[in-house]
Amino acid sequence: MQNETNRYYLDHQNQTESNARTYPRKFPVSLKRAKGSWVEDVEGNRYLDFLCGAGTLVLGHNDDEVNKAMVEMIQSDAPLHTLDLTTPTKDEFVQTLFSLLPAPLKGHAKVQFCSPSGTDATDAAIKLCKTATGRSSVIAFSGAFHGMGHGALSLTGNLGEKSPISNLMPGVQFMPYPYVYRDPFGTGSDEGCINACCNYFESMLKDPESGVPKPAAVILEAIQGEGGAIPAPAKFLQTVRRVTKELGIPMICDEVQAGMGRSGKFFAFSYGDICPDVITMSKGIGGSLPLSVVVYDEKLDQWKPGAHTGTFRGDQLAMKAGTIVMRRVSDPKFLADVARKGDYIMASIEAMKSKYPVIGNVRGRGLMIGIEFINPNGPKDLNGTPLYDGSIAAKVQQGCFLRKVIMERGGRDGATMRCLGALNVSMDEIDTMLKAFEEAVAEVNADVCGK
Repeated sequence: MQNETNRYYLDHQNQTESNARTYPRKFPVSLKRAKGSWVEDVEGNRYLDFLCGAGTLVLGHNDDEVNKAMVEMIQSDAPLHTLDLTTPTKDEFVQTLFSLLPAPLKGHAKVQFCSPSGTDATDAAIKLCKTATGRSSVIAFSGAFHGMGHGALSLTGNLGEKSPISNLMPGVQFMPYPYVYRDPFGTGSDEGCINACCNYFESMLKDPESGVPKPAAVILEAIQGEGGAIPAPAKFLQTVRRVTKELGIPMICDEVQAGMGRSGKFFAFSYGDICPDVITMSKGIGGSLPLSVVVYDEKLDQWKPGAHTGTFRGDQLAMKAGTIVMRRVSDPKFLADVARKGDYIMASIEAMKSKYPVIGNVRGRGLMIGIEFINPNGPKDLNGTPLYDGSIAAKVQQGCFLRKVIMERGGRDGATMRCLGALNVSMDEIDTMLKAFEEAVAEVNADVCGK
């Protein structure tokens, strides 16, 4: 086509799409093809994709096995849209998912299919717990991201997204999350930060004068995603689980981004050797297509028929694709490979950290990794650590893009670069990403530090 240029399509997008669009501002391309860990724009430029639909594309773009199964399903005249009517495809999906649940939930689980986004799964989980307990408040954690809907946004920590919206869901109490790099208690050590967060959580819920009523639920991410790839220490997960059990409070684990093997375990909360009462899932669970589910202990199944619905909760293609992805990703060898790749990336970037002072912190689990950028000569936080610097991270992100690598930012001030590549990314592709990343970091570091 004569007009087959990125600029042509971007201009049309600019004329027609909402001002709320985000990714085209960072990655000004129009994509035409995608396979595995690579995408190609309309001008023939190829990019290594370490964003993968914000972690949705667990097996990368257009996986052969997944695509073959979906094509066969379409050609078979099987129903593709069924609301919540059951089908053999749906039954197979549920049985596969239930087989992967932690032992305490196996045989005692229920599933609710939701509208196809993590936001709706969050709203459904909150409605479920409020119905079952008769209580009204919810505890969330600073740095959390649980979605952009009206209810889910109220549980999200990012004030920039919340501030313009008045009258969000009331009764949300935020508590500190163990972000040890920037210890909210200023204890001076990782262990001190973890212990303080654990003690604060327990005392606030058990102290009759704390001012915090017993909530309908406690919701957390075992690895905060949009908050900057911050993993919760095992002790913190175990404390939250113990206290919520003692007080009869349902614990919701948001596995929308951290689940489906991304952490090197099928569920990220498994790093704490715990089992929550409720698990929210989306992104990877649909095998690259839109789907979200809430799995929960049958004791909570107190809501009435029609209490939570959604027109597109019966996406059969997503269930077919999701079943394949779950089976492949849950293989212990596959998960061990994810963990190994993650360790390799983190070790490589830790080595860069000693050379480039703009890298402040490297953290994560599996292929959910965050690299927080700082200005070593800039202002410091209350602990004396240089503040996060989103402008530096943005320059690194742009430097990676110019070197044909797509990576997203997150965390405070958007200062954390995040690795969310396909879980089956090759080591050669990882090395390509690391080379581009280091070149971008070196360039920005020279501008900031003069070396």
